[in-house]
Amino acid sequence: MMNNLAPFALFMGGALILPFFTGRTRNWLLLALAALGFAAVWSLEPGTSLTVPFLGRELQLLRVDKLSKVFGYVFTLNAFAAFLFAFKLDDIRQHVAALFYMGASLGAVFAGDLISLYVFWEIMAVASTFLILARGTKASSAAGFRYVMVHLFGGLCLLVGIILHVSSTGSTAFEAMTQQTPGTWLMLLGILVNASAFPFSSWLSDAYPEATVTGGVILSAYTTKTAVYALLRAYPGWDILIVIGCVMVVYGIIYALLENDMRRILAYSITNQVGFMVTGAGIGTAMAINGAAAHAFCHIIYKALLWMSAGAVLSMTGRSKCTELGGLYKSMPFTMIFGTIGALAISSFPATSGFTSKSLIIMSAADQHLAWAWLMLEIASAGVFLHAGIKFPFFVFFNVDRGLRPKEAPMNMQMAMGLLAFLCIFLGVYPEPLYAILPFELESGFSVYGFGKVVGQLQLLMFSALVFFLFLPLLKRTDTIALEVDWLYRKGGQLFYVVVDKVFNGINAVSARLTAGAVRGLAALCDSLPATAAVIITAPVNWLSGSERRNGHAWKAFVQEALATGTVPTGATILVITLGLACLVAVALVL
Repeated sequence: MMNNLAPFALFMGGALILPFFTGRTRNWLLLALAALGFAAVWSLEPGTSLTVPFLGRELQLLRVDKLSKVFGYVFTLNAFAAFLFAFKLDDIRQHVAALFYMGASLGAVFAGDLISLYVFWEIMAVASTFLILARGTKASSAAGFRYVMVHLFGGLCLLVGIILHVSSTGSTAFEAMTQQTPGTWLMLLGILVNASAFPFSSWLSDAYPEATVTGGVILSAYTTKTAVYALLRAYPGWDILIVIGCVMVVYGIIYALLENDMRRILAYSITNQVGFMVTGAGIGTAMAINGAAAHAFCHIIYKALLWMSAGAVLSMTGRSKCTELGGLYKSMPFTMIFGTIGALAISSFPATSGFTSKSLIIMSAADQHLAWAWLMLEIASAGVFLHAGIKFPFFVFFNVDRGLRPKEAPMNMQMAMGLLAFLCIFLGVYPEPLYAILPFELESGFSVYGFGKVVGQLQLLMFSALVFFLFLPLLKRTDTIALEVDWLYRKGGQLFYVVVDKVFNGINAVSARLTAGAVRGLAALCDSLPATAAVIITAPVNWLSGSERRNGHAWKAFVQEALATGTVPTGATILVITLGLACLVAVALVL
């Protein structure tokens, strides 16, 4: 029955009927939709396809293979955990937005053509914005506006790239791009915006921490990982991605170490972790793609766990800054335990899921003799332990006791965190189920648990811990903000506005003055023209006046006064008329 059901249809259909339910029934329906979505992904056989005609083309709304199923599994699994975490939430706006957002993400990873991809891509951008705006603060409104503007820019790049690509190739297939053309480069730019790649990464750290508690958990899973999927699908082996990925892993660490807000620390660490996946896409080998897909799977789980623990703290204390937190292990012990497990997993501690996934990417860099990339990833692994593995749990749970004694998180939140914490450990101890669903088969008997690898990783982590506590006085945060790369294009935007304002409004002012002067001159000319013409035409009359002849100025004044008072001599009038008629006759004879 479900072996050809597009998973996105379950979530989007659920979003349409959800408003007709209330209370606990609505929350149970959300859990049921997530569970059915996972079952639908499980039942899809590789090779399954669903196409519909559209304007003379075929839209492939469902294209199933092992790569798409990896992301389908974890997207629906995360949906179940997120809805369990938010089981007591009674906000139809967030629930509907979340379902459309999740459904669009699933639609994107199962889309087989670029047109369908773009449609789902834009639905993701719009739906996710409401999870930020739903918090209802001035900061969330501003962050939501900037968020949607950045994603509309990325979507526009993707759209123009698709148009150029289809125009040049005639194909709308969403597959590996083998040619470097303006179209493929524009599509890559649009995807990298969603991946939070430098220099467009600041939208993530700006918007996600301003989202609601539930919104932060959901946002952490879908947008950037859908972009990773698109890179693995369309741009495997593009060397530029190795450079971009390595920049991302370092960039995220630096700003996470500088940050004071616990949710901003986690936001920056998303950029850092996605950098590993982007690097894997750039390496492009079977091992690297497996590693990027596996790391995306594990990252969604442990990152959602970390956002849940931070969200639980925010819900119970109303505080998010490290300078205002500390000592919470006394009153929120389970949240502390679950958050620490997530921190160990993101740090690739042996026996956690981060170790069994991230190691594949690092090993692929070594296999391809990319020494500089391998070194950057190893350094980044140590840095992750500094900012997410130690800094986050230390300053939130173990730092100076601020006298806060909040209650432990509600049971539904603890159950959601417990589920994800279990998966972090299970996939770290027994990663074979994860390895079995990866796009490419691993060698028989493959294991990341070689003695040298485990010892080396432990040494790296212990050295990072030593550095943290030795330099703890320098790492203690103050209530400050850190200027990021978005400062450049925000200030650049202001400068651009000022320049454009001065140039074009200056042109408008000059044009207005010139036009006003021309109009005044034309008005004066039109006002004096009748009198001037009369003076010229009646000049023979003055000449024939004999002794009464007047000079030029006197005759002009005489004619103007006569015209103004209506006392023009009859003889002169007859003479002028006669001369005028004679001129007309002469002209007629000549023509």
